[in-house]
Amino acid sequence: MSSELKKKTRLKGYFEPTPKRFRVLGDSIAGASLFVAGLNLDNPKLMLIIGIAGGIGKFITNFFTDETS
Repeated sequence: MSSELKKKTRLKGYFEPTPKRFRVLGDSIAGASLFVAGLNLDNPKLMLIIGIAGGIGKFITNFFTDETS
């Protein structure tokens, strides 16, 4: 019996618990995008693009789940 877990991406996975590694990754993406957007206060279009990209990155990481083999 193997205790190894596989990572799987699927639509139903959004409502299942997200592995810690992917939660940290999503939070890091969101935080980094806000930091970079804050550095570019003189360019609002770039701020918007970076903010949206960070939000999408955070959203996508919620689809990862653990699958027991």
